[in-house]
Amino acid sequence: MSNLERAVAELARAGIQVVRRSAIYETEPVEGPEQPWFLNCVLEIETELMPLGLLRLTQRIERELGRRREGGTKAPGPRPIDIDIVLFGSSVVRLPELTIPHPRMAERRFVLEPLREIAPDLRHPLTRKTVVEMLGELTNTSQVRRYLGT
Repeated sequence: MSNLERAVAELARAGIQVVRRSAIYETEPVEGPEQPWFLNCVLEIETELMPLGLLRLTQRIERELGRRREGGTKAPGPRPIDIDIVLFGSSVVRLPELTIPHPRMAERRFVLEPLREIAPDLRHPLTRKTVVEMLGELTNTSQVRRYLGT
């Protein structure tokens, strides 16, 4: 869990204000090789950065925490940290290096469960569905549970 805490601390050092934060959740891996469960949380932040600036900051934090990308892409499998920009207010961004809203957010229980904790009525900028509605439509049965460890 220390990498989650370190990532949040690095965001704060870079001037990012955490407005709300979910609990930490253990999530069953849904892609890639056999591996341990992941720890996830969701942050609502305030920033002066534009989306690409925020992406560059999060990628720098990932590198500092030991994240390596094969050929510049995200490979499924164990990794020390993975920071995704799921939403950026109601903005829609379509760039080669960044898509907002995250293209698979509505399919990922490990995103929607912690997001429901802090913003259940938040609407997807394109589909206009709330987090609760997206969760109700999920067909994936991956497990997500509140982390009770230390």
